[in-house]
Amino acid sequence: MRLQFLPLVFSFGFALSATQPMVAQTATVDSRLTAQNALFEELYQNDLKNSPERATSVGDYRYNDQLSDRSLDAIGHRHMEDVGFMTGLKAISTTGFPEQDVLSHDLLIRVLQQRLSDYGLKEFEMPVDQMNGIHTGLADLPLSMPFDSVKHYEDYIARLHQIPRVLNQTMEVLRAGLKDNLMPVRFLLEKVPGQCNGIVEANPFLIPTKKFPASISPDDQKRLTAEITDAVTKDVIPAYRIFAAFIATDYAPHGRTNLAVTSLPDGEKRYQNDILGRTTTHLTPDQIHTIGLNEVTRITAEMTELAHKAGFKDLASFRESINKDPKWTPKSAEQILDEYRRYIAQMQPKLPQLFNFIPGSPVTVEAIPAFQAAAATHYQTGTPDGKRPGRVVVATSDFAHRTLLLDEAVAYHEGIPGHHMQLSVQQQLKGLPKFRLHTGFSAYTEGWALYAEQLGKEVGFYQDPVSDYGRLNSELFRAVRLVVDTGIHAKGWSRDQVVEYMRKNDANEPLIQSETDRYIAWPAQACSYKLGQLKILELRERAKKELGAQFDIRTFDDEILSGGALPLDMLDARTTQWIAAQKPSPKHMISAATVNGN
Repeated sequence: MRLQFLPLVFSFGFALSATQPMVAQTATVDSRLTAQNALFEELYQNDLKNSPERATSVGDYRYNDQLSDRSLDAIGHRHMEDVGFMTGLKAISTTGFPEQDVLSHDLLIRVLQQRLSDYGLKEFEMPVDQMNGIHTGLADLPLSMPFDSVKHYEDYIARLHQIPRVLNQTMEVLRAGLKDNLMPVRFLLEKVPGQCNGIVEANPFLIPTKKFPASISPDDQKRLTAEITDAVTKDVIPAYRIFAAFIATDYAPHGRTNLAVTSLPDGEKRYQNDILGRTTTHLTPDQIHTIGLNEVTRITAEMTELAHKAGFKDLASFRESINKDPKWTPKSAEQILDEYRRYIAQMQPKLPQLFNFIPGSPVTVEAIPAFQAAAATHYQTGTPDGKRPGRVVVATSDFAHRTLLLDEAVAYHEGIPGHHMQLSVQQQLKGLPKFRLHTGFSAYTEGWALYAEQLGKEVGFYQDPVSDYGRLNSELFRAVRLVVDTGIHAKGWSRDQVVEYMRKNDANEPLIQSETDRYIAWPAQACSYKLGQLKILELRERAKKELGAQFDIRTFDDEILSGGALPLDMLDARTTQWIAAQKPSPKHMISAATVNGN
């Protein structure tokens, strides 16, 4: 079935390529815009068909009974489709296009170029680690699919039956990576079989049978429960056990022992590609490391000033007092969740101080399941229609060794006005091609979320010194990431060096351990937060300086969100144009001066 798309892609892409001079020089603006919009729509629809799970996540249920084809053949096929789309897009001249259409054109070029670069480095051959992988993704199906009709339950059952195929295809890809010496770190891979076994024991696949909507008859409920149970017992559980055994016996023992991604083939190029893909910048590891060190120094100085205001002689004594205070130690996992819910709720009525447009999409808070305990607190998007809410999924394992100190900042980060706000706005933007409603760039999305933590202070939260220290500690944590990520992957740091540096900067122990392993497994992703936040703050200061009394935080925040997720350089260019457009024209200024003079 996938081959049905191939002739269409190539006829569009290569036909345009062959006639590029004509398209660029003689086609009208309207005809070129029509061609570009058709390509945008074709690519968007193609991506949904290639990734049924992604279609489900955006509320498109046409492929709800399917799981992605993860075979090597399918990966190669999708790459050739990307080549075709890139050829077709480059053949369309944007001369005379409105600004927004030029931006969409350039943005998709960036998206496709990153896909092509990733493919060229065979990044697809390392799809599994302790942070991410098909094993945890499939286990989230019961929480990420709709279950409000018999048809949706039957779609779910169809997907359950496909899990053995998907896991077998993933093993095929992993074998290719093993052959090419593209291997994740061994001690991290050794965690994966335990995660698989935890999934088997928890059996989240039966969750949909626990509660049916009233619209489904008792007879259908009985039938669907039996079919789900049968699929889980006969297909899902055996497939997970086979996958876990493969990882434990045939794959993990061959994992690399060098932590740095630069130890892999094309290592330095690979890390620089990770930096570009995840920060959208061409900064070198040395430059990022230096930015991190400088930010650690700056934030530590702010913390020290806060300690003095609180009556402590130095930052160390302030930290010791906070860390020994039982007030900041959770008494239960549920207390952590309640804190997140409280902070998100208290931010809601403050949003009109920060934004003109407030989407109002629902958001829930839940704990990360035990079998995903290695995961960090994160956000899962809801559907644009709000029928499936956004989800703030919180790390609560080993709660007695965690701290409540960071919860307020992280609640704003993951919920509102952070990820939930930004992604809800993006899903509802009007007049943009569909691919822009669902495209993500980590530097933008994580940069916005870290910026959102600061917005809490600007609407009156973090009132006491300890609360404000928690905000600064959260920001410091993101600055530390710049140092340790580049330390691991470019400077040969050991795991112990990373752990010690994080302890020195007052991270709590469970977070230190899981985050250190995260940075090893996911090069450069952790750099996106601080670099994105610094860019947004730079743009805000520029707008305040140039607009003076005209500057309005609500209009600025709306502007940052209203273009959807963008690479940082494109966000800079777009915001610069917006600032210029806000200024009175010279003619208007002369008229105003004349009136005022009279």
